[in-house]
Order: sequence, then C-alpha cells, then structure tokens
Amino acid sequence: MREALIVWGGWPGHEPEQCAAIVAGMLRDEGFQVHLENSTRAFASPQLSTMSLIVPIFTMSKIEKDEVSNLSLAVREGTGLAGFHGGMGDAFREAVEYQFMCGGQWVAHPGNIIDYRVTVTRPDDPVMQDVGDFDYRSEQYYMHVDPSNEVLATTTFSGEHAPWIDGVVMPVVWKRRHGQGRVFYSSLGHVAKEFDVPQMRTILRRGMVWAARE
Repeated sequence: MREALIVWGGWPGHEPEQCAAIVAGMLRDEGFQVHLENSTRAFASPQLSTMSLIVPIFTMSKIEKDEVSNLSLAVREGTGLAGFHGGMGDAFREAVEYQFMCGGQWVAHPGNIIDYRVTVTRPDDPVMQDVGDFDYRSEQYYMHVDPSNEVLATTTFSGEHAPWIDGVVMPVVWKRRHGQGRVFYSSLGHVAKEFDVPQMRTILRRGMVWAARE
C-alpha cells in the first residue's frame, strides 16, 4: 500500500487542520495509508524517503535547514510532492531550496477574495480531463513561477485591483520534476469550504495521485 504524509500547521487563516482532514480522506479513498503530523520536524524524519507522497499544508512559518534538506532529498530520490494554495505555495518564505522544489512562490492576491476565471490550458492532460474552464471565487494568486513548470491551467488578471498587471496570464495549476520526484501544485483552496467546488477538488485529487510514487 502506498503511504502519504500530510504535514499541517502554520497560519490558521487557511484552516490547515480542517484541510488536512479533507485531504486525508481523499487520499484514503484512493487507497493510501495516510499519516498526519503537525510539526515541520516530520520533514527531518529518516522515514520521509519511504513515503510515496508528501503533502505540505503549512502556510508561512519557518523550516529548519535539516528539515528542508531532507525533504528536498526525499523528493529528488522519487517521493512525490503535492499541495495547494498557501499551504504549499506560501510556505517557508525564507527557504529558497523549498521554493526551487515547488516551482513557485506566492507574492500577492490583489483584491483579496474576488471572482475570477480559471482557464484550462492542457485539456489533454489526465489531471484536467473533462474539467473545462470555470469561474472561481477566492484569492487570485499572483506568483513568481519557474519557467520549467508544465502549466495545466491559468488565470488572467483584470487590472481592477492592480492596474499595472492588467492582462497578465498567471499559472494556477502546474506539475514538474524535482530530481526523480514528481511535484504538483494548484493555487486553488483558500479555506476548507472550497473543497466543495468540484473542479478544485478533482484537480487536486488527480494531481496528488499523479505525483505519488508508485
């Protein structure tokens, strides 16, 4: 049986404990044995490299050098990494090694909670199969992203809340490699209630399964 580790914590506004419980249920439904931890010390465990998948849900906060080094090594050697919104994309702001692995870092969400549209750019990818373009209400993440990411969906900024970024097309969903490991990210999912949106839930579930080592 494949094993997944969810490490949750950090800024409480993203409801990390509630989201971790939802993600754990999704992974169990996919046949994973799930372990939950609420300390970054879990990233330093020698057992990390035996996991099929690691899901960080840990907005902001700090990660120690031995923790991020061990996490990066586990992924480079084949453990999958997958996550969403600030729990993965705005975690450990000082840890550039972590950002290099994830393929991006949050820097702004102009207008805060707004209505925006998600455009599927790779409808042929199994993660996005039968998921058409859709409207979404949440924080529209503006991110600094790695050009090597394989982008599956984007959003376009209107400029209403920051005129200088009018028309900017920003990745929303991507996958990439870090060494031998598969990495998946979706910027959707500000709070637990957003898992009620079928497209958000489907994209994350498929992305996690794709990232996990067989």
